[in-house]
Amino acid sequence: MAAACLEDPSLERHFKGHRDAVTSVDFSLNKKQLASGSMDSCLMIWSMRPQMRAYRFVGHKDAVMCVQFSPSGHLVASGSRDKTVRLWIPSVKGESTVFKAHTATVRSVHFSSDGQSLVTASDDKTVKVWTVHRQKFLFSLSQHINWVRCAKFVNHVDFHPSGTCIAAAGTDNTVKVWDVRMNRLLQHYQVHSAVVNSLSFHPSGNYLVTASNDSTLKILDLLEGRLLYTLHGHQGPATCVAFSRTGDLFASGGSDEQVMVWKTNFDAADYGDVLKTQKSGASVDGTHHSLQSEMDCGVHLKKTKTQDPGRNHQQQEEETIANTLEHIVGQLDVLTQTVSILEQRLTLTEDKLKECLENQQKIIQNKVN
Repeated sequence: MAAACLEDPSLERHFKGHRDAVTSVDFSLNKKQLASGSMDSCLMIWSMRPQMRAYRFVGHKDAVMCVQFSPSGHLVASGSRDKTVRLWIPSVKGESTVFKAHTATVRSVHFSSDGQSLVTASDDKTVKVWTVHRQKFLFSLSQHINWVRCAKFVNHVDFHPSGTCIAAAGTDNTVKVWDVRMNRLLQHYQVHSAVVNSLSFHPSGNYLVTASNDSTLKILDLLEGRLLYTLHGHQGPATCVAFSRTGDLFASGGSDEQVMVWKTNFDAADYGDVLKTQKSGASVDGTHHSLQSEMDCGVHLKKTKTQDPGRNHQQQEEETIANTLEHIVGQLDVLTQTVSILEQRLTLTEDKLKECLENQQKIIQNKVN
């Protein structure tokens, strides 16, 4: 078990400084700094080096809903409930530029890969694009107004590194992975007991970390389609989570006003070895149970179940069969939803065809007249 423990995620650092729930976290590319936004209207820049002071940036008039470092790490973007976007220089001066164009809460900020553009999304049902260098508004996208309605039941979405899939965190306690090319549901996880607030893909694309109101973080193995780890640390809802660009760290924030930095560990080991070491510490549903080490801030990783060493072979077989049947039922549910999606697409195609035929008849009638 000692070898297996080396592959468990471990709590590296925890930061206290916010005065309200943490809403968003993001690492700089070099992992020297971590940005966090909060309902306290402040943006914090934490240094990953020991004994280095944190920067508190004040400027927003309401809750900071989202933060992101630019690819170079020289700028940090934030979006707020005060309807503005700010670009900050992450230094002691805390200088910022205000972008005003949205008419409602700004929910998302994201830099382009070259760092030259910034895209923002808002409750005003628009997506806006800005130039970073000139610090000016470029244009607005508002054609997808119906898609914004998804915000009523989806809390957070993230693109798979390949760009072909997205994961959605739902208020129905579920996590779903969709193929955006075929509009097809690929995986459906029911591992949380409360609303899922945030999620993040590992850069390899093999893992997904989620944060929930049930106070836990869950790490999902997307290759095996199962729950890999359950992490307990936050006292109250876990509100946000994000992997670093290299995937060796991930950070989480909670309503307990804390920011926690975790070392991934398991992604460094050979994938086959990870599966082997888990057999001695995993229950039938794949939840890992060797996370017992006490951390420096008094937070510890709790077991979610225990394995009874005296359980006989017959009971193990029964649980395996039950788990297999549950998996089959889950796959049937996915197939049912896929068929439903195909039926909707077929209906849409038929409607379009009917509309084309009607237009063609009108054109012929007009020519005749």
